[in-house]
Amino acid sequence: MSARAVVALRRGGAPDLLVAYAEAVERLPIGPDARRIRRAAAARLLARHPDPEAWLARPTPARLADLRRSGAWPFLSWCFAEDHLRPDLDLLLAKTPGDLYATWAQRHRGDVARLEDVAGRFGWAATWTRDLVAGLALLCLWVGTDLEGLTGAAFELFAAELDACPSAGRDARAHNGARAFSLHQACYELRVCDCPPRKNTRRAATLAEALHAIPQPEIRSVALRYLEIVGTTLRPATVALRADSLIVLGEYLAAHHPTVRRLEQLERSHLEGFLAWNHGRPWRGRVARDTPVSLSASKRTVVDLRALFEDLAVWGWAERPARPLLFASDVPRLDRPLPRALAPDADRDLMAAVAGLHDPFARFGLVILRGTGLRLGELLDLELDCLWDTTTHGTWVRVPLGKLGTERTVPLDAATLAAFDAWMAHRGRQRPLAHPRDGRPAEFLFMERGRRLSAYRLRRGLIDAVAAGRLRGRGGAPLRVTPHQLRHTYATRLVNAGMSLQALMAVLGHVSAEMTLRYASIASPTVRAAYETAMGKVRARRTLIVAPAGRPPIPDRVEWLRSEMLKTRVAHGYCARELVAEACPYANICEQCEDFITMPEFVPALRAQLADVVALRDDADARGWTSEAARHERVIASIEGHLRRLKEVAPDDLPVDMSPRAG
Repeated sequence: MSARAVVALRRGGAPDLLVAYAEAVERLPIGPDARRIRRAAAARLLARHPDPEAWLARPTPARLADLRRSGAWPFLSWCFAEDHLRPDLDLLLAKTPGDLYATWAQRHRGDVARLEDVAGRFGWAATWTRDLVAGLALLCLWVGTDLEGLTGAAFELFAAELDACPSAGRDARAHNGARAFSLHQACYELRVCDCPPRKNTRRAATLAEALHAIPQPEIRSVALRYLEIVGTTLRPATVALRADSLIVLGEYLAAHHPTVRRLEQLERSHLEGFLAWNHGRPWRGRVARDTPVSLSASKRTVVDLRALFEDLAVWGWAERPARPLLFASDVPRLDRPLPRALAPDADRDLMAAVAGLHDPFARFGLVILRGTGLRLGELLDLELDCLWDTTTHGTWVRVPLGKLGTERTVPLDAATLAAFDAWMAHRGRQRPLAHPRDGRPAEFLFMERGRRLSAYRLRRGLIDAVAAGRLRGRGGAPLRVTPHQLRHTYATRLVNAGMSLQALMAVLGHVSAEMTLRYASIASPTVRAAYETAMGKVRARRTLIVAPAGRPPIPDRVEWLRSEMLKTRVAHGYCARELVAEACPYANICEQCEDFITMPEFVPALRAQLADVVALRDDADARGWTSEAARHERVIASIEGHLRRLKEVAPDDLPVDMSPRAG
């Protein structure tokens, strides 16, 4: 019966499109009534709109009304799948697809298999993968191509059309934008596209566009020429910050000195007012808010303007101010807080909690941060070939150009190397991305699902580890830990372990010793050793008088000579050192020093000291204190030498009696 219906359509002069659709319906695994209903629906639509191309140009609400009346959506779906018609995006998003996407997937099984392979390698969920297959069908139907035809230009055009679709609500735009992003990522991984997808961020303003915020045209022109010159030696981020400082000056002059239109009109009085205003001005630009800027931002503005004026003077520009306007004393001084390293117990508990994190990037990334002292940006910029094995000095990690534009190598311990190995095994195969510095293909170490990873998951991992480790700060609140604190902790532990500042400077990648000396101020073993040495001397010189019960704390001379003490006779008194304190290393050190000078008026004191030392020597001999007796013998020899020299100087007035030695 159905076959006769197709023949009847041909004989009746039905459009070729309707006849072809009737033949396709004949092959469907459905009953006769269902076939008849589909042919009738297609015939109703074509009877009302004989030109389907013209019908597609009608407004979407009108087309949806036609489809509801005719029930011809299966017919249109067949036309789209067979490439007889190309649907517009607004209709595809406004109409429930039915079996359109499933039909397309059946006809392009190879493309679906390639997409599912990438989804498996990226670890996408099965539900998301099925949704992406539908998104692939939608995109290919709209473009009129297959997977190989989805170029980067097609994705950019899709994003623009999606924003302009009147039938797409906010949720539909968000959902289809996410699908297109993932499909673009899959196409890049399959080498269908040459460039990976980019997040929908605003284009950065050019230097000329940014400087339009300077109200004075003459100052704006000089600022642009100046920044273009210094931009040949400074990094783009530094140039952008310097441009911001010039904008701040221009805005201040427009508000407080509107008659100043050129730099050569500036006087010191203008800058003095600017310095006071700049100290408490609000934030501007992307981070604009009513609170005063930080002291570092205020300082940066003054430093940048001082550099501008000095450069213009050195270069001899006609637009330079007549005389110097900013001086070193105008630059605010910043506080210099010490690095905030974690306490040893907090460090231990935190890293134990990190080892139990579910997110592998946070688990391995934080271990690597703690074990290498890398900055966060340096960690994210590591490439797959960053490890360097040596036969004699173990494995090192090569740190790429980063904040200070330098490269370095850092040695790895076993735990950190294991974290590297575990992440590399988890990472899997990823297509290289263009390096943001030079555009070369780079296999970044920390990639997942074809994209570079950001710092968010590391910060989130620290929060989770603090909660799991039950680390508490002041007032019982959860301890606040930042990724950079792991660097401070790494450096502080190395200093405490005795690493030299030169070696620490190389490991941390500092370009000046001043940066490294901050860690020496925390707990330097050199400072500690010097402190212990000094305190040892203080303790050795401290007199500890132990007064026996019923006796005066200061003994007389006879009791002192007979007491069980390590006795030392000095010119101005007596030393009462207990036996448990052992021999004093500083006893009679002055009398034996080469720089010791005495005069004739001290002869009576020297004679009395000599008599006591001889008695002490004999007492030490009798007690068997050999080392004490030897020490007293050295003091006797030294005092006798001093007395002999005094006799040679004044033989008539100074009859030196040496008799105590014979005693």
